[in-house]
Amino acid sequence: MPDQDDKDSNMETKSLTSSDSQRPNAPYIHKISIPPKQDILKEFKYTLKETFFSDDPLRPFKDQPKSRKFVLGLQAIFPILEWGRTYNIKKFRSDLIAGLTIASLCIPQDIGYSKLANLSPQYGLYSSFVPPLIYAFMGSSRDIAIGPVAVVSLLLGTLVRNEFDPDNDPGEYLRLVFTATFFAGITQATLGVFRLGFLIDFLSHAAVVGFMGGAAITIALQQLKGFLGIPSKHFTKDTDIISVMKSVFGAVHHWWNWQTIVIATSFLAFLLVTKYIGKKNKKLFWVPAIAPLISVILSTFFVYITHANRDGVSIVGRIDKRINPPSLDKIYFSGDNLLKGFKIGIVAGMIALTEAVAIGRTFASMKDYQVDGNKEMVALGTMNIVGSMTSCYVATGSFSRSAVNYMAGCQTAVSNIVMSIVVLLTVKFLTPLFEYTPNAILSSIIISAVIGLIDYDAMILIWKIDKLDFVACMGAFLGVVFKSVEIGLLIAVVISFAKILLQVTRPRTAILGKIPMTSVYRNIGQYPEATKVPGVLIVRVDSAIYFSNSNYTKERILRWLTEEEDNIKAKYEPRIQFLIVEMSPVTDIDTSGIHAFEELHRSLQKRDVQLVLANPGQVVLDKLYAAGFPELIGENKIFLTVGDAVHTCSPKIAHDV
Repeated sequence: MPDQDDKDSNMETKSLTSSDSQRPNAPYIHKISIPPKQDILKEFKYTLKETFFSDDPLRPFKDQPKSRKFVLGLQAIFPILEWGRTYNIKKFRSDLIAGLTIASLCIPQDIGYSKLANLSPQYGLYSSFVPPLIYAFMGSSRDIAIGPVAVVSLLLGTLVRNEFDPDNDPGEYLRLVFTATFFAGITQATLGVFRLGFLIDFLSHAAVVGFMGGAAITIALQQLKGFLGIPSKHFTKDTDIISVMKSVFGAVHHWWNWQTIVIATSFLAFLLVTKYIGKKNKKLFWVPAIAPLISVILSTFFVYITHANRDGVSIVGRIDKRINPPSLDKIYFSGDNLLKGFKIGIVAGMIALTEAVAIGRTFASMKDYQVDGNKEMVALGTMNIVGSMTSCYVATGSFSRSAVNYMAGCQTAVSNIVMSIVVLLTVKFLTPLFEYTPNAILSSIIISAVIGLIDYDAMILIWKIDKLDFVACMGAFLGVVFKSVEIGLLIAVVISFAKILLQVTRPRTAILGKIPMTSVYRNIGQYPEATKVPGVLIVRVDSAIYFSNSNYTKERILRWLTEEEDNIKAKYEPRIQFLIVEMSPVTDIDTSGIHAFEELHRSLQKRDVQLVLANPGQVVLDKLYAAGFPELIGENKIFLTVGDAVHTCSPKIAHDV
């Protein structure tokens, strides 16, 4: 007579509930109300808004006349129109000093970073002229300094070199660089326009730390060619540490140049000392900022007067004095190279975007203002699209230059405009002065710059906090160092997604007990003093329940029940009669999740255990009622709190209270 047993069980619970309510000192048990039916269109609009418009960007436009809406629209696209109204001479003075300071840092860095991208020096300078101007009008960050950066330069150079050799086919190589830059900008702008910026968050912080650290070591290893004076034809084109070390030590007897080594070593020591001084005394931030330019001037003068270039010291050579020649005709818009540029552009664009947004948010938090991530993406994308048409390669936010910009007291993005003007004047009038600049000094500048990308403290902290995060960090790090930049990036992405999948498919669950002298129920693993309720097993599920984890969740709950029943038999305690599932952490559930709960209910019936739910959220409750699940287990088996459920289901607890 199973039907009669179910009726008796339901009657027993109902009578228990009524007897509880009649008990003189019994606490009031709030009844879970049936949620009203939701309007599908409203629910869809709400979901769409929270997914793509969580920051409510249209709020300023509400109840505004058309003329005001037009002005607000222009300000949204060009933030300079908003903050420019309050701009004054005091702010300009600060921006002028900051702009001049970062220009002194960026000029030698740009020449060095262009070498990482296997490009002539002028392309690095070009990329610090047009992109910063575009960003100054469209960007929302006051502190970020725009230009080429080491990691993106190395990544772009490595990926494009896999398709064309920069020495044997420089024309096609350059065209593919511009094509990749164009599609990097398209990728960034598209993410911003369609408000898909959350996609960059799938690359975890730990993976980024490992990738940046590995890239820093790879960049430093690549500089050994210029640092030791080894000719390009005798240096490996591979970037892994083993190939580089073989190439370096294989050239020790014939190709190392002692004059080059003396120049590189002495100026690297100088740069590191100035960096240490700036770190110890924040007021002397300008010392490491101008040190690269001083190094370039002194080393260039030394090579020029000693004619060291005749003794094998490699020099930069003549730099084109033209100002950003148009390059639209060099971008591939058809053929196989279009697809190659598209693929490389997506990768480079995403890495550049991740770095820029992280830098912008970091400095915005220091000055307590908001950076609009989607506006940043549109601004970065636009500047790279325009840059690709004006002989620039991928530019983004530079952490070293942004830090100097911040410490120099910049007030607005005008500091980027000042820097651009200085770079323009340098390209037009001063490039002949760099002809005798030794490549060794550029290697020293790059090595001193990328050392800061190896964040030891962050790696140690990641190890302390989350071992799985540390695996992602070291996986990306070792992949870059021992294989290649693209393999390291792939490992970083794969491990980041694997961690997400692991957390989604294997949600945490916990057994709850009552904290003494309270009505609070918590994880007994976290609170050993919490006591279990006789005859009742309370399980908390700490995740939304979807198709990917529903079967595991059901099996894990049943395993908790089996383990508890085995313990009870050994201790001769009362058997489990109720299984309460604490649902407050369950933010959502799908049809597979509901089906899993139906199967759980049937499994529990065979064990003569009743299923009880505590505190399901509105979204979960809506779906449970839509599926008819409350009718299956009984509407009186759904409670507002665990305490209410325990009080109703356990006569012993009801008596204690």
